[in-house]
Amino acid sequence: MLTPTRPYLRPQYPVSTERLLLRPLSAHDVEALHAYRSRPEVCRYVPFEPMTRELISERISSSWARRELTEEGQALTLGVVIAETDELIGDVVLFWHSREHASGELGYVFNPDFGGRGFATEAASAVLRLGFEELGLHRIVARLDERNEASAQLARRLGMRQEARLVQNELFKGQWSTELDFAMLADEWSARRTA
Repeated sequence: MLTPTRPYLRPQYPVSTERLLLRPLSAHDVEALHAYRSRPEVCRYVPFEPMTRELISERISSSWARRELTEEGQALTLGVVIAETDELIGDVVLFWHSREHASGELGYVFNPDFGGRGFATEAASAVLRLGFEELGLHRIVARLDERNEASAQLARRLGMRQEARLVQNELFKGQWSTELDFAMLADEWSARRTA
């Protein structure tokens, strides 16, 4: 069944999961973001270099300041906070690519100090819910570097299907990179939620 994309996404903040709160980033988050976004091992397979505090502050006041999606081409970046401790441990993003095709993309970056506890899966699942249930997307993809096995495992845990392996399709940070493309459809999301 065709479900048209809603004209906007205006989440009620914070977006709550069992253990986490997802919320807009603020100037108070600079140090926590810098703690992982400045690390070379975190940035190795993502499309940005290690970030300075100044760049993070600039992003918080510009591209990461968005609290809603009202037009295709926009992205919503949310901080991921452990509800019990109020620690910011990562950030997730939902890109709205096309209103006509009801398509979007999921992205995520987490502090490895908090790895192995299921936090990334829980937060990314909340973003899929926002995209499918609140924005009304038909299809959400996740594109990643094949060498980033942790990210591929996360996409699989979310129930996303690997659809493509694009061999050496992009010159990425001075090396040819092979891209893995994962995807999920709204009806697949619904089936997982009711199972």
